[in-house]
Amino acid sequence: MLKKRILISGNEAIAAGAIQAGCNFYAGYPITPQNELIAYMAKNMPLSGGVFIQAESELAAINMVYGASAAGARAMTSSSSPGVSLKQEGISYISGAQLPAVIVNIMRGGPGLGNIAPAQSDYFQATRGGGHGDYHLIVLAPAGVQEAYDLTQTSFYLADKYRIAVLILGDGILGQMMEPVKLSIKKTRAPFLRPWALTGCKGRKPNIIKSFFLREGDLEKFNLKLQENYEVIKKKEARFEALCLDDAKVILVAYGTMARIAKSALNQLRLAGKKAGLIRPISLWPFPEAAFRAKSKKVKYLVIEMSYGQMAEDVKLALNGSAQVDFLGRSGGGILSEEEIINKVNKII
Repeated sequence: MLKKRILISGNEAIAAGAIQAGCNFYAGYPITPQNELIAYMAKNMPLSGGVFIQAESELAAINMVYGASAAGARAMTSSSSPGVSLKQEGISYISGAQLPAVIVNIMRGGPGLGNIAPAQSDYFQATRGGGHGDYHLIVLAPAGVQEAYDLTQTSFYLADKYRIAVLILGDGILGQMMEPVKLSIKKTRAPFLRPWALTGCKGRKPNIIKSFFLREGDLEKFNLKLQENYEVIKKKEARFEALCLDDAKVILVAYGTMARIAKSALNQLRLAGKKAGLIRPISLWPFPEAAFRAKSKKVKYLVIEMSYGQMAEDVKLALNGSAQVDFLGRSGGGILSEEEIINKVNKII
């Protein structure tokens, strides 16, 4: 496959990956720190034959994605923390209608309007659904600009494969930083056929897309259908990276940008003769539980987050009390240093 290498930001890489994946409808509303993404889409979507809309609000944007996806488009929106909060009702409707869509959250500090500094405090919102009802999103957390580009393409593939909304969860550092990325020249995956889409019913029975079930028992049956789909996703789509686990006595657990800093701390610990390892969840839902269950009970875990222990809960659930779990975190725009991680590991040891 032909590729070209270009220096771009994480936000731009996500946008480029979406266009490469065949995204042909984007609706969004500006908010820092993801504005480079919407700017890239404004410039390049019309050039690729797609539709770009700067909506009047986040609520409008997510409902435009709902309608476009229902009509068969490969649809996407993006925002940052408080903007994604405004989209939650629409995301629940999209999930209830079993529509494929890609949603991007480049997280900033909160709660409330917070600030524009990076954070990872939207983990619960992302992995627990966020809106009302029993639903899940596939949640992917890139740790670099190349991975942001690649996982965006994967997101559209998974959205179509499972008729589900996929959330790309980054943060202000990932969105703003620039790295060289290999961009594909040719489209990597052909779109799935969408026989369920509302494209006009001439020559076939009419399609119905809804999330409204009033007859007794119908909604429960539909929810059970959703759960069956989620169980398949749990078995097939959990993703993670593991480093230096064979002899590890302390395993660092971090995702996204924080995992980059944890990797650097890991290298320093190994050079100092400390038996440390790293598990980096790439899919936050489904959470890669199997990565934690195969280790010795003597191993201790250190969960590192730019939040106050949100992913730590999933690590504890995966381990089910079989190992000690320590935590190190900052939030509100605070970023942990390598030294803080190393000092914490030394205390645990």
